[in-house]
Amino acid sequence: MANLVITLNVMPSGIDINLDKLEESVKEEITKAGGEVGKVEREPIGFGLELVKIFFIWDEDKGGTDNLESKIRGMSDVSSAEISDVRRGIG
Repeated sequence: MANLVITLNVMPSGIDINLDKLEESVKEEITKAGGEVGKVEREPIGFGLELVKIFFIWDEDKGGTDNLESKIRGMSDVSSAEISDVRRGIG
């Protein structure tokens, strides 16, 4: 089938969380699940808190990302994780 371009928003559990380490841990989980991480952005939320946005490629044949989201939500430094955008890749 097709590849999907997915945006995952990860909210750290506090301002004292090392975002570089959190980013690497989440990227590792995505890779283990069969995704391919493209880019990562950070978006200031307020009061020193930053949202980590991870863009990755996911093969549509693998099905949904519910298991991946659950694993990331269960990480100790994560307050929440949700898919904010899904698009079909072109080309």
